[in-house]
Amino acid sequence: MSISSLGVGSGLALDDLVKQLLEAERKPKSDRLNAREEKIEAEISGLGAIKSKLSEFKDAIKALKEDKDINGREPTIKHPNEDVEVFTADASSSATRGSYKIAVTEMASGSRIETADAAFASTSDSVLSAGSGSLTFKVGATGDTFSVNVTAGMTLSELRTAINDNADNFGVSANIIDTGTAAGGAKLVFTSEVTGAGNDLEIVNDNNLAELNKVSTTDSAETATYLTPVKAATNAKATIDGIAVESATNKFDNTIANVSFTAKEKSPMEADGVTPIASTLEIGYDKEGLEEKIRSLVENYNGVISEIKKLTKYGASELEDDGILAGDSLIRGMQGGLGSIMSSNVSASSLGGLFTIGVELNKDGELEIGTTNYGVGTGEDRLEDALEDNFDEIAKLFTDENEGIAVRLYDYIEQYTSSSGLISTREKAAKQDQDRVYDDRERLEVRMISYEQMLRDRYLGLDQTIAKMNQTGSALFAMLG
Repeated sequence: MSISSLGVGSGLALDDLVKQLLEAERKPKSDRLNAREEKIEAEISGLGAIKSKLSEFKDAIKALKEDKDINGREPTIKHPNEDVEVFTADASSSATRGSYKIAVTEMASGSRIETADAAFASTSDSVLSAGSGSLTFKVGATGDTFSVNVTAGMTLSELRTAINDNADNFGVSANIIDTGTAAGGAKLVFTSEVTGAGNDLEIVNDNNLAELNKVSTTDSAETATYLTPVKAATNAKATIDGIAVESATNKFDNTIANVSFTAKEKSPMEADGVTPIASTLEIGYDKEGLEEKIRSLVENYNGVISEIKKLTKYGASELEDDGILAGDSLIRGMQGGLGSIMSSNVSASSLGGLFTIGVELNKDGELEIGTTNYGVGTGEDRLEDALEDNFDEIAKLFTDENEGIAVRLYDYIEQYTSSSGLISTREKAAKQDQDRVYDDRERLEVRMISYEQMLRDRYLGLDQTIAKMNQTGSALFAMLG
């Protein structure tokens, strides 16, 4: 008999009875599994939240862990006119601190070549009347080169387009200037972007066609001279503390050791129109950058502590829930370890500890750059003084390989967050527990299917017995009339 027909013979609600018995059997076991699963999921979520905050904190620590990240040099430039940027500058961490007076007297430029007056009457004049050849554009020993094919009937305008659109063009621009006079005609102008003295553009008449001499500087043997640059390529020129310097480009690399500066325009002149007004370049420590790193350390540390407090707290009353990792010894122990490192003494630095640079642990176990004056200035005062007077000692405070606070913090957090770390291990164990709950739930469902079948078999017999009794009763009543 099918499940849907249970109770039909007897008229009893046996199907409902079976469902009630099944629910009574399943519910306590299912509730226990749900409670276990909810607890495990909460633990995994809590551990993930802690790891996320620790990762953010580790990034802030990493910015303070290496000496090169702290001792970077910051170029500061003061130009004579705030509206004019004469040059920009960069410095490596090994640059020496110093101040320099720099004036840009010449910008680097490329060469310029023009066709002769009246060589062409208009842009539609043919460059080559018959045959075909090619022009090769090159710049000295730089290796820059490309060629343009010239065919019979190609106009001056078409040659310009062929040059400008060449896929290998290394920075040659061709333009046409129509002088509007018969004496001048249309002039093809070549401009090279390759700068530096001696880097003049050459245009080689590869096939020595006489007509192409009008747009060439030399023949295939590079012995003849046709067009010559009307403007030669030049170096950029500057003075550094009165010393003249030059560069083939507008970038002066290591002219000052481990410092580069890039000329943007010529320096303005004194009233005499002859003497350039120098800009001041100062190479010093990146105080603003280090201060930002220290404040980021404080902010991210407090983010970790705040997350730990939220997850491990006990409710103040029955109306307030405990944190999902309430009283967790692993997380509480980690919090204690972080606080211990933050409050430790670093003998390698004359500053001693974070308090000297204004960073303090408050009563809530969080960091702050304090506003209270303990007779040595507020935290803000101490931080400012340390950045101004003890930059190297701040570096030692964080980066000393044995005692540095950032070094120790980074290694300590790695013990928890690495793939084999303590938190990661806890996460793996929790996920294994979660898998066991899934397995237990499957086993429960298998048992419930078996239990349901047993109940239905049992009540099916009762249903059939009562059905037969009902049939017998009906037959007796019929016989008795």
